[in-house]
Amino acid sequence: MSAYRKVLYSVSDGVAYITLNRPEKRNALDDEMIVEIRRALAESAIDEAVRVVLISGAGNDFCAGADLAAIEQLSHGTVMENVADARRLGDLFLEMRRHPRPIIAAVRGRALAGGCGIATAADFVLAAESAQFGYPEIKIGFVPAMVMAILRRSVSEKRALELLATGEIIPARTALEIGMINRVIPDATFDNEVQTYAGQLATRSSSALALTKSLFYQMDTVAFDAALSAGVQTNALARLTEDCQRGIQRFLKKS
Repeated sequence: MSAYRKVLYSVSDGVAYITLNRPEKRNALDDEMIVEIRRALAESAIDEAVRVVLISGAGNDFCAGADLAAIEQLSHGTVMENVADARRLGDLFLEMRRHPRPIIAAVRGRALAGGCGIATAADFVLAAESAQFGYPEIKIGFVPAMVMAILRRSVSEKRALELLATGEIIPARTALEIGMINRVIPDATFDNEVQTYAGQLATRSSSALALTKSLFYQMDTVAFDAALSAGVQTNALARLTEDCQRGIQRFLKKS
């Protein structure tokens, strides 16, 4: 396994743990951290022992967004250098969407800007009661650009634009109400409940989960008939998997 400097990576009981590990910087994203997150995702994607990926942040916050010192340095660079830097984060979001395993974001503290993007790019978002979410880029004259593609798919158009245009920071309960996240968990029981959630998901068929995730996101931009056609293909493929055949046999024996 490759060494990591700004990310902690481990696998236990079917769960790959990716922990953003710059607590002194509120886990702000610099180029090295993004590269390491992508490397950890790649490792977990090919590890047959992994059934679920869990992303969290070390310390008090999930992730405060981009490291502004690094962005300030790049502001003196060329357009192409800045495009390449931005693309690294965009590619991370794509790799999360295309990852064969379900990805859970466990959010304590603040998930802001690109950090909020990473959280909501996950397939499931579990938040501690005291967690906060937001896209404050507008307050420094920046644009919450790539995260916009994720937010628009999570909440209503009007609410999404309001969050992006005002830079409002919202509590976990509000994020739940508008559909940005899946669950809010009391701070005192957060770690245990996250482990239980991940553990239960890890007991599901890995092939069925992979096919379900792939089909679900494939339907994002296709017409109804094309979505049904993709469903037919996935349905037929699922029947041929070992997990499905074993599951049917178990069911028939109980009948």
